Amino acid sequence: MPSVPDGSGTAPAAPTTPAPQPAPARHPSQAPQPAPAPSAAPAPSAAPAPRVIAVVVTYNRRELLLEALAAVQAQTRPADAVIVVDNASTDGTAAAVRGQYPSVHLAELASNTGGAGGFASGIALALDQSADLVWLMDDDTVPEPDALRALLDARERYPAYPSRPPALLASRVVWTDGRAHPMNTPRAKPFAGRAEREAAAAAGCLPIRSASFVSILVDARVCRERGLPQADYFLWNDDFEFTTRILRGNAGLLCPASTVVHKTAAFGSTDTDPGQRFFYEVRNKIWTLRARAPLSPGERVLYGGSTLRRWARTFARSSDRRTLGQCLVKGAVAGVRTSPRPTSEVLASAGLKSPVP
Repeated sequence: MPSVPDGSGTAPAAPTTPAPQPAPARHPSQAPQPAPAPSAAPAPSAAPAPRVIAVVVTYNRRELLLEALAAVQAQTRPADAVIVVDNASTDGTAAAVRGQYPSVHLAELASNTGGAGGFASGIALALDQSADLVWLMDDDTVPEPDALRALLDARERYPAYPSRPPALLASRVVWTDGRAHPMNTPRAKPFAGRAEREAAAAAGCLPIRSASFVSILVDARVCRERGLPQADYFLWNDDFEFTTRILRGNAGLLCPASTVVHKTAAFGSTDTDPGQRFFYEVRNKIWTLRARAPLSPGERVLYGGSTLRRWARTFARSSDRRTLGQCLVKGAVAGVRTSPRPTSEVLASAGLKSPVP
């Protein structure tokens, strides 16, 4: 051992060394053994694995939901818990989940709150169950076996991990024939700087500004800071508003190594003749553009312009422009004259009185 100073400032006198004596003879079995190698310094402890809770929102699609749950349960890195939010289905969904997946936390709402209310409910429950990460998906989403592992691996490869990990990672979404699904293409981050692009590339990803609720992994800490999805949107643009709010000033990544199949009835994007649902597109987009939290002033101009172009394409392709015109007027009036109700109020009316952050 190295000498330890005694605090006096003077080196102690060296001890007298006795004269060496001849060593006694050793039996062969008593031959000197090699000195044990010095023990290696203990390796730094790895960061604890994050607690991942999967949230699946469903409404009257029992068979698709059961297929989605089978894929979630078959992940090579399984989620630590699974929550199914049932939006008051009438097709036996709840009974099927209880019978086939008894370990799943089934949250049965008293009324249909749409995708917006369903995901707000699911995230609230996941946060209450101490989630570190929340994996969100629709009931017609079938993740490939390595989908969750790929998202987690990309998160850990991100250069700023673990001090500042990505706030959100999105899977690559394909249709049943393997084509990229146009309904769920995350929006690339406009004007992303070189450093952002290089950091994303180091994780095997691309920087994004928004994503859909079809397989995204969201940091629970950011959800606690910035809030739940706006439940009063019901459907359409609820994912856009939520993810742009989560990602404003934070990193978001598209992870091509994580793949899910979105089993929609048809292949197409959101501007494919929406009919009466166009009301929600118009009202909710105006609500989002009016809000301050999701988008910067420049982004509101940018996305407002792209929205008008998409609406023009929707009208051009529609076979029922009268219905779209009526929905455009009603949605615009509602978007300008009203504001979304507090999410806690919407969820309480559906029977989820707590927990709501």
